[in-house]
Amino acid sequence: MVAGQYSGMDVPSRKPDPVPEAATAPGAAAMPAPEHPPAGTPGEPALVTLDAIRAAAEMIRGVTVRTPLLRFGPPIEGDRFGRTRTWLKPESLQPIGAFKLRGAFYNIATLPPERRAAGVVAHSSGNHAQGVARAARLLGVRAVIVMPSDAPAIKVERVRADGAEIVVVGPSSEERAQRAAELARTEGLSMVAPYDDAATITGQGTVGLEIVEQLAGIEAAARPATDDPVRRGGPAIGALAPFTVLVPVGGGGLASGVAVAVKSLRPDAVVLGVEPELAADARDSLAQGRIVTWPAEQVGRTIADGQRTAHIGEIPFAHLRRLLDGIVTVSEDEIARAMVRASREARLVLEPSGATTLAAWLFHAGEVPATGRVVCILSGGNVDPARYEELLARGIAAGG
Repeated sequence: MVAGQYSGMDVPSRKPDPVPEAATAPGAAAMPAPEHPPAGTPGEPALVTLDAIRAAAEMIRGVTVRTPLLRFGPPIEGDRFGRTRTWLKPESLQPIGAFKLRGAFYNIATLPPERRAAGVVAHSSGNHAQGVARAARLLGVRAVIVMPSDAPAIKVERVRADGAEIVVVGPSSEERAQRAAELARTEGLSMVAPYDDAATITGQGTVGLEIVEQLAGIEAAARPATDDPVRRGGPAIGALAPFTVLVPVGGGGLASGVAVAVKSLRPDAVVLGVEPELAADARDSLAQGRIVTWPAEQVGRTIADGQRTAHIGEIPFAHLRRLLDGIVTVSEDEIARAMVRASREARLVLEPSGATTLAAWLFHAGEVPATGRVVCILSGGNVDPARYEELLARGIAAGG
């Protein structure tokens, strides 16, 4: 684990373009266009703000699911409500089976109308592809998705089902990015980046906003109504006991948004990133104070296909170096065992990337604060059935 506390700060948001008008999904309430953000520190990308994340939460309302916090493990001794120390945030329950719809919808919806009309392009191994395809479908926008040749078949099928055009390239994330950039340039499409984009990060940050609000509600439910400001209509976030959030890190977009939301509301909270040992480029980047790139053939070894990015993005790096409290890495067998535990004990189907945070909690509890609630963000559950059975068998053989 990379140690070191990154101080939470009141940081400005950054949006690539001024947005004169924001689109809304059918049935969704119209939101005022986000303001053009102030510039950041010279030489460093500006960071998103809590206000921007709150606005995104309103914009995606009704499009995404406010996923619950589910109890995991034994109840706390003496807790008459049976509340647990550990809680799971299953983003696998989103309409596309992963958190990516949050950032994709917000990103496309806040493009200027003329850019939306020209269409969008994205590159992804699967979940971001599904998020962009679904968001584009809901907003009536053409979408072209560049996917790797080793993307899970179930993810490719679902992208195609939402009407997106698919362009297949090799397994390298760099090759995907280059092809998408070429299509954006030659066809006039707007790039919807999977993580290195302030709008995408802002949308993903709604996960962290929900976690803080939900934890406040969990604590409030145990108090008498006359003593509790939540049950009288106001959130008691300030009275919330310190807690820890475990968030997976691939390109860093989800971790960045979650860190901004959580640290802005509760600076004393601990936010830890989680990576596979076989794709720990973010760990190395934070340790060395610069973005470190791992070769595609190395990150391609992990079963966590959603975390096979060669390096984190520049904008996520600017967030994580200031806000993330550390990185926990997990082994391949630990990921598979966590998938088994999620299936047996939480009745959840998780893809490998979606199980890394649970693996961190189950097998690396010593790297997590010894007290306070722990929330594991389960990022997705899109996995081919046959592959899922193979991974469960591996996890059972490794100890379950």
